[in-house]
Amino acid sequence: MRHLYGVDIRALNVFLEVVRQGGFTAASRRLFLTQPSISRVIKQIEDEVGQQLILRDRRQIALTDAGKVVYDHAVALVAASARLSAEISDLAGLRRGDLVLGLPPLAGTLFVPLVKQYVEQYPAIGLRMFEKGSKATETALLEGELELGVLKQPVDAERFNLLPVAKDHLVLTLPTNSKWAKRRSIRLAELKNEPLIFFPEDFALNDTILAACRSHGFEPKIGGRSGQLQFIIGLIEAGLGSALLPTTVLRGMNQVASVKVVEPVVTWNIALAWPRNIYLSHAARALLAVAKSHPLT
Repeated sequence: MRHLYGVDIRALNVFLEVVRQGGFTAASRRLFLTQPSISRVIKQIEDEVGQQLILRDRRQIALTDAGKVVYDHAVALVAASARLSAEISDLAGLRRGDLVLGLPPLAGTLFVPLVKQYVEQYPAIGLRMFEKGSKATETALLEGELELGVLKQPVDAERFNLLPVAKDHLVLTLPTNSKWAKRRSIRLAELKNEPLIFFPEDFALNDTILAACRSHGFEPKIGGRSGQLQFIIGLIEAGLGSALLPTTVLRGMNQVASVKVVEPVVTWNIALAWPRNIYLSHAARALLAVAKSHPLT
């Protein structure tokens, strides 16, 4: 196999996005490129390495053995390129730059004051959001796609540095006319037959709730899934189920009721995380400084 050094970093980014999105159509929407353009880029890389990388005869694309090797090297090269760009950009002393922050959609409103403060202090920094669950955010951090991301704790402290930003617990969120709406608390086991709105597969909060239910002898009934808070609230109002949500994300949500869950109390603690032993740009360090001086809760 030939080496990858003749391949443009932008081409490698296209290849990585095709793999991460699971196909050319989704990648084209994400990258704002036409599918023929993406196909040409992949063909260019295959010509460079001298082997086929992607099997295209399936609904879901699959990597060849050569494709898996190229993917691993591409991740490393793109991450190294991003670190180089960050270090060079730092020389300008935050007069320009970009930062992508991994932010869980469920907690987006909680971070609005932090984002506002950061943008006001550093207007020349282009701040973008990577809005996926903790599992996807953790993978993106480790692969160099992100410098900073919000993760649900506990987190592997051997791989990540952490700045805790919120400590909370879950409450049962339900219609205001529910038989439980006037309760002060409810035991988790009482939800055995209650349809619950869960979250997408990349949300670590799913695992926490499932583990708590199973430890109390039942498998929860899943009435639907969403990672968008307003849609979850809409499903609850429509009587399609209840949801276990952090109290802090429900501020101002007067159209639903909430009841504290006990036996057990299910915690929801989140932290800003970044991989150990990596270069952290000035833009990222500035956001951490803002987070330290403006606590969320």
